[in-house]
Amino acid sequence: MPRLLPILITACSLSQAPVAVQADITLIPSASFDWAQTPQGVGFAPLRGDRMLEPYFAMVRLPAGLQSPAHTKSAAMIGLMVSGEMTHVTADQDPVSATRIGPGGYYEIPANLAHISSCVSAEPCVTLLYQDGAFDFVPVTP
Repeated sequence: MPRLLPILITACSLSQAPVAVQADITLIPSASFDWAQTPQGVGFAPLRGDRMLEPYFAMVRLPAGLQSPAHTKSAAMIGLMVSGEMTHVTADQDPVSATRIGPGGYYEIPANLAHISSCVSAEPCVTLLYQDGAFDFVPVTP
């Protein structure tokens, strides 16, 4: 039993380490979003993290009618629809018959899964997006 005592003391000491507390509330009115646009017209407004370097949260806006080519991403994506309607299908599925998700709709796309994403509404699609790693876009060649 004497050998366990130092281990228990160490474990208890580690579990009582101080926890950092954020001192301020972050508020960003939608009119203040800093939208950056890709050549394809997709807008990204960063909320937390640098999408090119690390996991991030962002508002993403896709033009009405935009359909991505089949592609993969090395990070998993989790999204919540804010406006518009989108479809997300694996690269071997027909995007035309896909389930549409609109405001309040939720989606997850695993890392490295070849997929096609489309904004199928007459209005732009806006989604709150989280990626658990840095952004990339790797086209899938047939």
